[in-house]
Amino acid sequence: MIVKICGITNARDAATAIHAGADMLGFICYPPSPRYVTPAQIAEILKAVAPLPERLRTVGVFVDASPDTIRDVMERSGLHLAQLHGGEPPAVLETLAGRAYKALRPTSLPEAEADVEWYAGLGPEAGPDLLVDAYHPAAYGGTGRRADWEIAAALAASCRLLLAGGLAPDNVAEAISRVRPWGVDVS
Repeated sequence: MIVKICGITNARDAATAIHAGADMLGFICYPPSPRYVTPAQIAEILKAVAPLPERLRTVGVFVDASPDTIRDVMERSGLHLAQLHGGEPPAVLETLAGRAYKALRPTSLPEAEADVEWYAGLGPEAGPDLLVDAYHPAAYGGTGRRADWEIAAALAASCRLLLAGGLAPDNVAEAISRVRPWGVDVS
């Protein structure tokens, strides 16, 4: 089971997540978010916890940023992957050539299945195909709302799915049992 700890904002939290065995560290690269960190801050955090375990992947969470902006942030900060959490079309993932995966916030199974058709084959070879988060009409993630586990389970049967949305110590075991995701994403 892959574990992504997201919303890292300082070296202490990064070190704690690494020590706890996280496989992925997530950094919010979306300025309106209260957990936003600049590329320079990400680079400093990663420098402070270096050397990183070989298995560890660092992920920038972006919302509707251009491919050039995403590549620039990844290069300046040292991020391995980009999680695209907005309305990005498949062409953006194709442009990022296996260094990005799409986050979905589906409201129905047919919507989610259509998104899988568009995005599932575009994720990184050794990473998730997709992430499923909870839908919220005014927020892109980090709401604490639980994702729809039935939709997520249907998708997890056919792709490497990272499950996010309202996961906490009191429900993550049940989520894993019911959804059977490739990994979980917690803030």
